[in-house]
Amino acid sequence: MEHEKNPFVVSGKIQPEYFCDRVSESRHLVKSLLNGNHLVLISPRRMGKTGLIRFCYEKPELRDNYNTFFIDILHTTSLREFTYLFGRQIYETLLPRSKKMLLAFVQTMKSLSAQFGFDPVTNMPTFNLELGDITHPELTLEEIFTYLEKTDIPSIIAFDEFQQVANYPEKNIEALLRTHIQHLSNAQFIFAGSEYHIMQEMFLSAKRPFYNSADTLELKAIDLEEYTRFVVHHMANAERTISASDIHKVYHLFRGNTYAMQKTMNEVFTLVGKGDTIDTTDLVQAINNVIDSKEALFREQLSNIPDKYKPVLYAIAQEGEVSQPTSSHFIRGHKLPSASASQYAVRQLLESGIITRLAGRYSLNEHFFCLWINRLYGKQTLAQMLESVHDIGPES
Repeated sequence: MEHEKNPFVVSGKIQPEYFCDRVSESRHLVKSLLNGNHLVLISPRRMGKTGLIRFCYEKPELRDNYNTFFIDILHTTSLREFTYLFGRQIYETLLPRSKKMLLAFVQTMKSLSAQFGFDPVTNMPTFNLELGDITHPELTLEEIFTYLEKTDIPSIIAFDEFQQVANYPEKNIEALLRTHIQHLSNAQFIFAGSEYHIMQEMFLSAKRPFYNSADTLELKAIDLEEYTRFVVHHMANAERTISASDIHKVYHLFRGNTYAMQKTMNEVFTLVGKGDTIDTTDLVQAINNVIDSKEALFREQLSNIPDKYKPVLYAIAQEGEVSQPTSSHFIRGHKLPSASASQYAVRQLLESGIITRLAGRYSLNEHFFCLWINRLYGKQTLAQMLESVHDIGPES
């Protein structure tokens, strides 16, 4: 039996026919790069930054004229780790593309020359670099930028979760990167990030090295009607039926979060067969299946959060979004100790990345984690939540 293609893609490369909307955002991103500008791309996590960048990388005007690199630095904690990922990604991207460019890269990386060898059969360089091999990250980083400047084909480099560099223990990392980047004439950069306050400070404050150095694109939720048409169309093509009102419920439950909506539709697609009509019961089962698959991770995540912060976390999860976590209404409504304790907990949860602040409102970064907490401690069932949020739009 031929495998049925699931049109609601949640990982890997997304074919154009399965990519929803983002027409104006794609146009903005490509135009900025073609005009020789750098770009700051800001959005909440899992709103589709990575998918948008990779989608644009496949457009002929970029694919045919640039070397494109994507480096996710979310889990880096130092300049050494940043440099390691940067160099490794360039090597792995060039490996299947061009022997000439790969050899040029190897020859430029003099600080790592001892780590390169050559396969006697293919005569291609082998590279067994480990993190500990980078003993002088500033020098290695300089060599990487030197290589980028010398390539015959210009480059586009995307750093995902770029706000991480602000947390590195080394001093003046932003100034170091800015110095290298501003002297390049052969590369454009995309600085993507999900922490609004940090990204805005980095690129909009006159006191910071990257001030006024790039165009800015803010990625918001996909338009509700566009997403509704997308889901209805692909369900219908697969001989399934879903109502616009049920799609709206999912959209508003997740406040337009691309990953959470797509993950739900991906799961519900596998639950029903051809000729079936999807209803709220199917949606509840699909969401619970996703939560169940992540439960071990969520339990581990929750166990790492200090007990004194958990009441505030649970309260924000029950509310969904909170604009004033120190208000008397919020404190009394959730029986929290005090406004000062709530303020401190919010600050710590923000710094740890458990919650985020967007447009003045606090919420959990991971929507399924939020629903899992509500399943344990909340006052409403998932079915009740779906029904109660259908008339509430996401923050614009």
